[in-house]
Amino acid sequence: MKAVTIKQLKDELSHASANDIKQLCLHLARFKKENKELLTYLLFESHDEESFIQNLKEEVDIQFDEINTNSFFYIRKSTRKILSSIKKHIRYSKKKETEAELLLYFCKKLKTFKPSISRSTRLQNIFDTQVRMIKKAIEKLHEDLQYDFQLELDELLENE
Repeated sequence: MKAVTIKQLKDELSHASANDIKQLCLHLARFKKENKELLTYLLFESHDEESFIQNLKEEVDIQFDEINTNSFFYIRKSTRKILSSIKKHIRYSKKKETEAELLLYFCKKLKTFKPSISRSTRLQNIFDTQVRMIKKAIEKLHEDLQYDFQLELDELLENE
């Protein structure tokens, strides 16, 4: 089965009743975990972005504490898992401020992680890539926010 375009979906949904749309959303939520997470964000968390970010930071703290530090392989694997979770939540939010703040937080946690990421080229590459992503996100923000986030980024990078 080939999926139809967004425009076709939009046109079809415009003809559906509110109850039909509600049933479709509930069916989507039952079908896949990410759909349920997105609906949860949209219905319960999107109105309070600060709380959403704080909850994610706490989740990231827990995940970093649970990393198996026996080898860099496990550290890399866990780090990529944490990063993919962060990126998924960034996609839910679609806000560049949220993206910049969460990626900065991830990089700070990675930078202060023991054993040091500087001993692993791959972990250092993950860090460098995220710094580039932060810079791109900062460029798209309002000037005042750009300044604040740039200060945080400079502080993170000056300790290298």
